[in-house]
Amino acid sequence: MMNQDQGGTGFENEQEPRHVVEYVPGTNELEHHEEDNSVNRAEQIKKQSEMSDTVEESVAYWQKSDAISRSLETTKKTLDKVVALGESFDVVFREMTFGGVKTGLFFINGFAKDYIMQEIIKRLTYLTPESLNSGALHSFFDLYIPHIQVEKTEKLSKVIDDVLIGMSALFIEGEQIAIIMDTRSYPVRSPEEPSLERVVRGSRDGFTETLLTNVSLVRRRLRDPGVKFEVLKVGRRTQTDVCISYIDDIVDKAQVDAVRKKIENIDIDGIPLADKQLEEAILKKGWNPYPLVRYSERPDVVASHLLEGRVVLFVDTSPSVIILPTTFFDLCQHAEENRQTPFMGTYLRWVRFFGIFASLFLLPMWLLVVIHPELKPVALSFIGPQQTAKIPLIAQFLIVEFGVDLMRMAAVHTPTPLASAMGLIAAILIGDIAVKTGLFVNEVVLYMAVAAIGMFATPSYELGLANRVVRLFLLVAVAIFGAPGLIVGTTVFIIYLTTQRSYNSSYMWPFIPFNAKAMAAILFRVPVITSKLRPSFNKTRDNTRMPQKE
Repeated sequence: MMNQDQGGTGFENEQEPRHVVEYVPGTNELEHHEEDNSVNRAEQIKKQSEMSDTVEESVAYWQKSDAISRSLETTKKTLDKVVALGESFDVVFREMTFGGVKTGLFFINGFAKDYIMQEIIKRLTYLTPESLNSGALHSFFDLYIPHIQVEKTEKLSKVIDDVLIGMSALFIEGEQIAIIMDTRSYPVRSPEEPSLERVVRGSRDGFTETLLTNVSLVRRRLRDPGVKFEVLKVGRRTQTDVCISYIDDIVDKAQVDAVRKKIENIDIDGIPLADKQLEEAILKKGWNPYPLVRYSERPDVVASHLLEGRVVLFVDTSPSVIILPTTFFDLCQHAEENRQTPFMGTYLRWVRFFGIFASLFLLPMWLLVVIHPELKPVALSFIGPQQTAKIPLIAQFLIVEFGVDLMRMAAVHTPTPLASAMGLIAAILIGDIAVKTGLFVNEVVLYMAVAAIGMFATPSYELGLANRVVRLFLLVAVAIFGAPGLIVGTTVFIIYLTTQRSYNSSYMWPFIPFNAKAMAAILFRVPVITSKLRPSFNKTRDNTRMPQKE
């Protein structure tokens, strides 16, 4: 080893000449390099130019046909372009050889059940070249795949769609058919009681975000062979599963056909917000604030509506289902009323009706008797503000209305440990101090609290929000026009609801058109044994709940 004194530099090969490879124009290496660059540029341009709306179009764009290629390499290249194989970490294409035949297992890592995949692969390792004499596809499909839900397909787009919903696909070299295996396992939470439909007595299970779980919860309660669950796909990109459920020998078939046709005709890129976007797509109600369908997260409620002849729509990834058609009075009923005796159920129903009525008309009527004291009966002379405030009454109502809405939205986003503290702030620091400083009148805060309680007592959350909008409209009408404003506003409100149709059914039934027997069943919770007929509103094929006595 040389040292510094000997003139060494510490690197023995410092003086050795470097070997530099220079590409001379015209050589084969440079030509191949330029060809690769041109191919890559062409592929990039082609990829950026793709504007496919569906998987079928995308597959045909890259390989001229939707058929599965006999070459695994061709299939893999197509998957590279269509589903970003090699770019998305969770998209897996596992190449293996069984019995001397090359195969490719295509699946989404997060959806595959590991133990099922391992059992299938373990079984396939037993294949020998002699086992494939009758054909590779026959041996794989009929003899060596130990799984129940297995099918074959010749379309690559069908394979991609199924894999993206959690299945696994097996491609075989030399075969134009792929084997699709149901090995999916979705992330799912346990069926818990819905927060919006709690009951004191009753079942504690509720729907989850998984379609199969929700269907099973209803099937558990309806062991009728006539119950049907039809699955459709909605959305060119999301391919969301939508399930139409009904009882075949009870439901109006024309209504089912109409619902199915509307769902099939939906042409949209997707419904990531699930049931709400599906409702807007099939009902097209525009700016109507009132719900024309009923939402429920309780399997027992859905089962009871199916028995009445309703149509139920399940949407994957949504914990609530759509019940249609529905009426204004259906949205005012709660499962708790049917969990008590008929007498107590009727009492609870009347209390709920009173709360809904108060949420609509209490504030406008109080404002009317304050503005026009001559309309106030002598017995109600104590009603009215005993002192004035610095802000006009109508402005106080509007401020409190928006304040309650703001507090409600804040409560949704407030962590549970802090919710009680926020309530104290709203009640003491805002309400009490606003009254003491003379900005608000005591009665305004009182009646607004009663109206808010009535809104929260409304079983349907959507109906409660719509009633709030109507209350604001009536308040403004009373402030501007007085008694005529309340009368005309209420009349317009009733006429508006009367003209609404819930999937070609009257929204105000049985009040308009009037049906005395059905209206009595709305006002009173009748005993189950006396309710022998199904509501005529549903136009059922079989309207009897129990055999009629001769």
